[in-house]
Amino acid sequence: MYRVVKWLAISLLCSVSLGSAQEMTEGRLMRFPDIYKDKIVFAYGGDLWLGSAYGGMAQRITSHPGLELFPKFSPDGKWIAFSQESRLSDKHVPDVVETPTVPSRG
Repeated sequence: MYRVVKWLAISLLCSVSLGSAQEMTEGRLMRFPDIYKDKIVFAYGGDLWLGSAYGGMAQRITSHPGLELFPKFSPDGKWIAFSQESRLSDKHVPDVVETPTVPSRG
């Protein structure tokens, strides 16, 4: 009986320490993706990023204070509409940027 209790205590301790280690990993994710032909735009870390739908490096296309969220390509793919949340205000303000060109994979 003593061995069973000891084994349960050790396994519980290990699972708790593994759980806390997982919480310390990077928490930001690529969110709200939108695709137009071979381009993909997404929010990451409060900014918008543009990359190729085939993979490779993405480039940041916004770097304003506050959050830029919910990017969407226009029907012709020339513009990206998104919502911007200023740190001075809790309101989401719609905004639009022209789609920059994505460097081709060389």
